[in-house]
Amino acid sequence: MSDTTTAPLIAETIGMALAASAAATNRGGAEDRAETHAITDAMIRLLAGVPLHSDGQLTVKSLAEEAQLKRHKLTHKHTGLKDLFYALVRSQDHRPRIAQRLKEDNEQLRGQLASLRDERRELKERLATFARVIHVLEVENDQLRQAQSGGGVRAFPQRRG
Repeated sequence: MSDTTTAPLIAETIGMALAASAAATNRGGAEDRAETHAITDAMIRLLAGVPLHSDGQLTVKSLAEEAQLKRHKLTHKHTGLKDLFYALVRSQDHRPRIAQRLKEDNEQLRGQLASLRDERRELKERLATFARVIHVLEVENDQLRQAQSGGGVRAFPQRRG
């Protein structure tokens, strides 16, 4: 079994064990059990790379968003689950699917940006060339007009069809 499937299974198993332990000892109320269940379900989704309520990052902030709880529930009340989550994250040697897709999309967009910048540079160079050509033609046209009005240059007669 690979690390990508091991971590979610570990989170699920520990979550069920914690819930069963709390129920057996009548420790904590129904609210605590519901929070534990929500946190472990959120850990499973994040570690599997299929978030429903968060950005999919492997952080406590995303875990709290995914569990739809306030962050202080993880940092002050369910610290064992927070520590477990971080341990499982460290045990994974891969990126979650969502992070991998974002990285690939980012690389593709960077490539597109680089090609667009090259195209823009080429177009600016062409524009500068055209501006120089237009300027030279305007100068030559003005010189021809001045020469024509001074009598030094005559226009060729037009051919008729």
